[in-house]
Amino acid sequence: MSTPEESERRTAMDSMTTGARVTGRGLASVARGTGRFSRFAFRSARRAAAAEGADSSGLSRLIELGALNAAADAAVAISLAGTLFFQIPTGEARGQVSLFLALTLLPFAVVAPLIGPILDRFSHGRRWAIGATMAARAFLTWVLAGSVDSSSVWLFPAALGVLIGSKAYNVARAAAVPRLLPEGLTLVTANARMSMAGMVGVAISAPIAAGASAIGPAWSLRYAFVVFIVATVLAIRLPKRVDSRQDEDDLGFLSGEASEAPDRAGARRGRTKVRIPPSMAFALRANCGPRWLSGFLTLFMAFLLRVHPIAGHSPQFLLAAVIGAAGIGNFAGIAAGSLMKRVNPKVTVVLAMLADAAAAIFAALAYGLFSLCLLGLIAGLAQCLAKLSLDSTIQRDVPERVRTSALARSDTTLQLAWVTGGFVGIGLPLNPRVGMITAAVVLVAWSLFVLASPRRRTPESAPAQA
Repeated sequence: MSTPEESERRTAMDSMTTGARVTGRGLASVARGTGRFSRFAFRSARRAAAAEGADSSGLSRLIELGALNAAADAAVAISLAGTLFFQIPTGEARGQVSLFLALTLLPFAVVAPLIGPILDRFSHGRRWAIGATMAARAFLTWVLAGSVDSSSVWLFPAALGVLIGSKAYNVARAAAVPRLLPEGLTLVTANARMSMAGMVGVAISAPIAAGASAIGPAWSLRYAFVVFIVATVLAIRLPKRVDSRQDEDDLGFLSGEASEAPDRAGARRGRTKVRIPPSMAFALRANCGPRWLSGFLTLFMAFLLRVHPIAGHSPQFLLAAVIGAAGIGNFAGIAAGSLMKRVNPKVTVVLAMLADAAAAIFAALAYGLFSLCLLGLIAGLAQCLAKLSLDSTIQRDVPERVRTSALARSDTTLQLAWVTGGFVGIGLPLNPRVGMITAAVVLVAWSLFVLASPRRRTPESAPAQA
């Protein structure tokens, strides 16, 4: 006969065993589901990347490289989430958040004036330049893996170096897209497929990185190191068409490019003198509106919904709803860009800017959960389509010898617009009407400025390159 205590112990042990079995089966089921989704996403992404001649032209290999880049960047972000970038408590003063905003400009401040021109000078070895951005980040993630637990003095410089390398890769990759563009595929579509591949890379890599990070933040960084090493090899093995010929015509190899005549004497003296095409200037100005709104909403809503949540909803739910709507809009923009057969980038950037202004006006007049979600959805959609159109305009109209510098400077300008919007969002009183009216007024005024700015007419390139 067992005593009551022994019976209770056996019952408790049986319960624990049963719970462990149920938990194990649940984890195994989740793992199988994640594996099936990852395989499906991988196969679908490879088919999409190789469609419409992208496989034969070599564009599919650049798209796959973009997926690896996004996968490794996601692993780095997950590892550093609790150690460097997100240690600021939500209740801290706005001044600390402002300092964080200013720090986000550092990578762009280096890429635009320094890295962009360097990459332009080595355009005849672009494969090695892209590979160098991968190899440098592989080294820095290994340094981070050894520093993240001990809070070494190298932690912040190495993390900043990873961000700079990521921006350098983005502009070098964008400059390479036109050289691998298959006939009949538009630049907007190619850029959208790049973005879609990046999302697939993040979706597959994030669970792996999160599992590694559960062991320790250094392990997800070591995982990122391996991915960067693989990406380095793939970058060097890109098609030779990625590289420019040293004797290639300064006007670019794409037929119909609208560019300024080269300064031959300046080129012989080692200087490049090219004026920004009016089409790029117009698209860049138009993009500043959606990007400003993105920064404004991110910071203003983060503070507002904690202090003045909408009745009947928790701040966490409201933030998740608005962020989720923006994410859906961004995904819809990528999907639309990858499916559209014919698109006019100039019209797209104008419509994106005006759509943001209309959504902000509606949110100011009818403030509530629906109007905020609609604003987030349109903001995500407009920002994505406008950026795809801007990149395609630069890829089409800017001479190849300065294309990387142009892409770097455009990214810097857009980041400055985002940070400016964030500063405005932090500085305004936490009043929903004041915030929405301010956003509407700024967007309407900026739209009028962009549309009224004098523009010189430039030759249009072939529709396939739009």
